[in-house]
Amino acid sequence: MIRSAIAATGSYIPDTIVGNEDFLTARFFTAEGTEITQEPSTILAKFSAITGIQQRRYAHTDHNASDLGFLAAQDALTSSGIDPETLDYIIVAHNFGDVVSGSNRVDMVPSLASRIKERLAIRNPNCVAYDMAFGCPGWLEAIIQANYYIRSGDAQRCLVIGTETLSRIVDPHDRDTMLFSDGSGAVVLEARSQDGRGILAHHTQTHAHEYAGLLQMGKSYHPEKATEPERYMKMNGRRLYEFALQHVPLVIQTALQKAQVPLQQIRKVLIHQANEKMDIAILQRLFKLYGEEYTNQELMPMTISWLGNSSVATIPTLLDLLQKGQLPGHHIEAGDVVLFASVGAGMNINAVVYQF
Repeated sequence: MIRSAIAATGSYIPDTIVGNEDFLTARFFTAEGTEITQEPSTILAKFSAITGIQQRRYAHTDHNASDLGFLAAQDALTSSGIDPETLDYIIVAHNFGDVVSGSNRVDMVPSLASRIKERLAIRNPNCVAYDMAFGCPGWLEAIIQANYYIRSGDAQRCLVIGTETLSRIVDPHDRDTMLFSDGSGAVVLEARSQDGRGILAHHTQTHAHEYAGLLQMGKSYHPEKATEPERYMKMNGRRLYEFALQHVPLVIQTALQKAQVPLQQIRKVLIHQANEKMDIAILQRLFKLYGEEYTNQELMPMTISWLGNSSVATIPTLLDLLQKGQLPGHHIEAGDVVLFASVGAGMNINAVVYQF
């Protein structure tokens, strides 16, 4: 049986660190345009307690999402010694394309995948490059697509990248601005038929009815800027939290059932780094479905405290750090079964069960 196995990982983490204290002078407003008059330190303390975020990373002003994606891809290919000319597909997950520093205008022509292919100097025209827009679960959904190509015999190797510069499309007067960050991660999937490694099963859902508007573009919360044409990413945080707790555990459970893998066999859970409190609550709900209690804190490594939420980049970055021994206390051994899961705009949810 042919399976899609991870042959290489890579990431690019910007070195510009933005701490919570950098928002002490920010002026935040409600969605109705009313200024929030709480002490800044109180706002930051509450934010940190809920999200777990202490820092986030912002891209250099001369770097766009495609630049970050190229650097992550280069890391994966160079560290593994894989010849870029042997790639059959390059799939790049993002949500806003290249957004130049100082602007929030989306630039997606040509596709980021084509830009990255050019930067990698790949001449092979049979290496197909295209983009994936699927909210935060976009990278994981691109992995699922690549798996179909490989399982069908259409491809032997696929490069799957998640890259984003969310810092350039957030409203500086919206407290949710503090959630988001920039970064990129990449994985090379390849066909394997001998060692049993690879994707065992997956499950995806789109809950557009009733929930499509939980994440969307909208005007600035600052009343003096609300009439300007610029649009920023807006989130109904409370409803999104409730949505995730209700639906994500069920999607994960379905993926595990497809894979015929019991929950007790999962060695690591790599979940989209959206909100620490929410991610923990999702696992608690998942274990409850099986009549158990989530107690193993080593099961779910997290990077959100120092990397923030970089959307499609969070899981592949987390995976690369884990694979390269850069997450103290966490490691993956041969034969381990790992669960990947994500939720985001659309509203989309997906989960993948993978054996190393």
